[in-house]
Formats: sequence, structure tokens, C-alpha cells
Amino acid sequence: MRQCFAWWSFTYQRDIAPAAFLEASVRTGIDGVEMLPQQLWPVAKDVGLTLVTVGGHEPLELGFNDPARHAALQDQVRRTLETCAKAGVPNVIVFSGNRDGRSDADGISACAAGLAPLAEEAHAAGITLVLELLNSKVDHRDYHCDHTWWGAEVVRRVGSPGLRLLFDAYHMQLMEGNLSLTIREHIERIGHIHTAGVPGRRDLDAKQEVNWPAIGALLRKLDYRGWVGHEFLPKDDPLTSLAHAVKQFMPQPWEQTR
Repeated sequence: MRQCFAWWSFTYQRDIAPAAFLEASVRTGIDGVEMLPQQLWPVAKDVGLTLVTVGGHEPLELGFNDPARHAALQDQVRRTLETCAKAGVPNVIVFSGNRDGRSDADGISACAAGLAPLAEEAHAAGITLVLELLNSKVDHRDYHCDHTWWGAEVVRRVGSPGLRLLFDAYHMQLMEGNLSLTIREHIERIGHIHTAGVPGRRDLDAKQEVNWPAIGALLRKLDYRGWVGHEFLPKDDPLTSLAHAVKQFMPQPWEQTR
């Protein structure tokens, strides 16, 4: 299973040497890096890391659930797609935006309408747009795409392989739980996965509530072909935390007896 890490979370408020950190991350078993500043792209490539995701537009609070913003957002995403096509980045993250009083029905319809043409363009360029699921309880108050069914309905309506879900397991555990059942139900619509310890967004250790080895085993059983990206805030040494996270998604001895 291909695994990567989010640059922002592993370097947040840390004094690190970027090139040395990227090189050292490879030794943890990591294959790629997400949301890496563009000036570091050549460094990542030099050490053998895939550039896995890039944010398609900003800020995430203003997204495709507002038809009045479609033109400006589409321009942003198209520029991002052009850059990513040249650099070989396979996934571009897009967002619903905050509710701001909109109904679910209106938000879903608006997102589908705004993302449909971009999904076709992304697919033609060999890129997948991934609509991120975020929690609206703790980290992103009022975010609209805060349940799997919501994002899945947008993907269904668009009906293009150029749009999939970014299933953030940390956020969805906070919002709805039932991670295994939800992943099973929507695996065909999931294009990328994020992890973090729940609650607290810390290490994937025994002090949090998700059984990550079981999630990894399920993904293998379902023949998931996308990336698993670790997006948590390490408690101590980030490389040690990253190596431990990678091991959670390696094949487990008990899988053969299930």
C-alpha cells in the first residue's frame, strides 16, 4: 500500500531542515508527500518521493457550494491542474466550502455543477480531483461536506472518474464513526485517504480510538489502489511517529487467518 505524509502537519511549529527531513522520511517506508511547498518539489523528486496531492484552491471555507464563486474557483483549479500535469502530481484537493445557511440539497447541486467540467478536464490530464470530507464539530465549523453520504452524492452526480472522495478517516470518525462499514460502502468513490489519531489528531497509537491495522487490512481486502496519507501532529520526534504510522498499514500476521 502506498503511503505518504502531509508536509504541513509533520513540520508544524518545528525547526527542521527541509531537504534533510524529506530524505530521512524515505527511510520510514514512506513513498510520497502531500501539500509540499512548490519550491521543495525538486528536492522531493530527487530523494524519490511522489508529489501526491496539492490544494486546488483556497481558502477551503469558500468552495463549490456557492454558485457565485464557480468561475473564480474554476480558474484557480485550472491553473493548479496545469501545474500538476507538468509536475506529475496525481491528485488535486477541492472543497465544498462552509454552509453559510445553504441547504444540503442546494450545496450538493452547486458542488456537482461547479466540479463537473473540472472533473472531465482533470481526467483528461491524468489527474483526479478529490473532494475532501472534513468534520464540522471541532476543526472546521460549518463546513458543508462533513458526512460521507454528502460527498458521495456529489461524486455520483458528477459521474466522472476525474472526481473522487478524499476520505479523511480522522474527520469522519468524529462525525459519524462506522469507518469500516462506510469504507466498504463507498470504496469505489474513494480516491485518497487521510489518517490521524482520534481524538486529538495525534499519533496512530494505543491512546486513540481507531484500529488502524484493521483499516489497512480492510483496504487490502477491498483492493484499494489509492494512497494513504498521514496527516497528524506528532507528539515527539516526527520521523519516529511517521515510521510507526507506516507500520500500522503494513500487512499484519493475523490477516491470513481471517
